Amino acid sequence: MNVAPHIVYTASKLLKEVIRTNRETKGATIIAVINQKGGVGKSTTTINLSAALGELGKQVLLVDLDPQGNATSGLGVEKTPEIKCVYDGLINDEAADKLIIRAITDGVDIIPATINLAGAEVELMNEYARERRLAELLGPTRKDYEYVLVDCPPSLGQLTINALTAADYLIIPIQCEFYALEGLTKLLETVKIVKTRMNNDLDILGVLMTMYDSRTSLANQVVEEVAAYFGDTVFRTKIPRTVRLAEAPSFGKSILAYDPKGKGATAYRELAKEVIDRG
Repeated sequence: MNVAPHIVYTASKLLKEVIRTNRETKGATIIAVINQKGGVGKSTTTINLSAALGELGKQVLLVDLDPQGNATSGLGVEKTPEIKCVYDGLINDEAADKLIIRAITDGVDIIPATINLAGAEVELMNEYARERRLAELLGPTRKDYEYVLVDCPPSLGQLTINALTAADYLIIPIQCEFYALEGLTKLLETVKIVKTRMNNDLDILGVLMTMYDSRTSLANQVVEEVAAYFGDTVFRTKIPRTVRLAEAPSFGKSILAYDPKGKGATAYRELAKEVIDRG
């Protein structure tokens, strides 16, 4: 039984249209971790990839662009309304260096999200050049970091469009289950539009298989189908489904700090090496 072959085929055609081959160096590499479907491991990947890059000696800025603030709380930052967050940069023109919480873990700073960000989708509609607000906010930070990772919300609204406009690359996590593939075509259609109209430099760094359980035939079948169509765009590293990965955010820690010798930490270290090689 094939896993939605028509969906994967259509998505693979779109993928080829949004991949580019050359990129000018602009300082930090901005990577948006994106999928409009929730529960596929975006925040988990943003947190732990940031930590793994930091462990390798890279200077990383994590930007939490999801109003749920999972990446913020997942690194132990209390989301009080009083702290300044990415909302203040997007809407109130606060400079990025006024929003950054430094050294949240080794090599990693963060621009957090709070509940204030929930209103940004509506407020951005009245802003001039609204799709470029995040790019303008992050521009001055590029000289200070090697990587900027943006955790995107589970939607294709104004916040996600801002992330696509600001990013050099995208990482697309896909859960190793049947329905996780369904939103991929719509996502890539949106990426194609943004690439054409707003950010010609946008590229796909890789498709990341998450919540992988090698014991299930469906998970292996999804991996085979995606790899057959997307080829080298799929990261070699697969993120396993583990209890430890699920537990770590409740302790405000990355998996590298919470379970440094576990399968999840090992996988994200391997992913970090792939990201460095590709980016």
